[in-house]
Amino acid sequence: MFSGFKKDLITIKDQGFGKANIVFRHGGKGEPLLLLHGNPMSHVTWHKVVDDLKSRFYVVASDLRGYGESIGPEDGGENHINYSFRAMASDQTYLMKELGFDDFKVVGHDRGARTSHRMCLDYPDKILKVGIFDIMPNRHIWTVQKKNWAMTKWHWLLMMQPYDLPEKLLSSVSAKYYMQKKLSKRGSSLEFCKDTFDEYVRCFNFKTIRASCEDYRASPSCDLEHDNKDFENNNKIKCPILVLWGEKSDTGKIWGDVLNVWQQYSHQKVTGEGLDCGHYLQEEKPEKITEWFYKFL
Repeated sequence: MFSGFKKDLITIKDQGFGKANIVFRHGGKGEPLLLLHGNPMSHVTWHKVVDDLKSRFYVVASDLRGYGESIGPEDGGENHINYSFRAMASDQTYLMKELGFDDFKVVGHDRGARTSHRMCLDYPDKILKVGIFDIMPNRHIWTVQKKNWAMTKWHWLLMMQPYDLPEKLLSSVSAKYYMQKKLSKRGSSLEFCKDTFDEYVRCFNFKTIRASCEDYRASPSCDLEHDNKDFENNNKIKCPILVLWGEKSDTGKIWGDVLNVWQQYSHQKVTGEGLDCGHYLQEEKPEKITEWFYKFL
């Protein structure tokens, strides 16, 4: 797993969001490509595709602050700003700059896709192309509510509750039990993550629980405020955009009309399709994802 990659840690100086220690792997040759994971995972979720990418890209697979082995500030900050997508976007842009890359391509899944979206809005001169995997825009979710979404996204509604109720509830069961329920909550088999499941369990400690709850508290608060302001000011994605989703995931089954919705948030023509899988595209359909990487990037 990640053969030929180097594992490193970088300390992100306080950019207004508190200090963070970010763990990442990097390697390969070619133009820079940043890969960002989702909840409750870490950068190892990309392990099935990086070997095929490293001959054509300098790949940086990074943990978001507080996830995996990364450590974010203990305090979420005013209005949870320290775990906003703006804070996470700032971390990853700082990381790429320290690696010597002024501009780069980025692909994100789930929370990593939301961070990638925010990077496009806050740093349009740095993002050359963006891949968005299996999400709808944060603003769309909170302004177009759906009952079926609320029923399946119980973790959103639980984790956004005030400290420390969700932290205590999530910590009251074993990490293995929670991860089994979380990763299979759409009725899918855990076969897709048989090689990464133990790593997700290992990293799901109180540090990660605390950070991820702050992440989900930021989503309907400061993140939504940022999104609304950008939308009202017509600040949209300016670079080429690829949107992929699972037809069996909530994005495909509940929301639908994915490309047309994303088109409202982009100045460019949105490219993409639904895949015959669930939410975890890069681990469920790695061959198809690699094919799209080459085709789009």
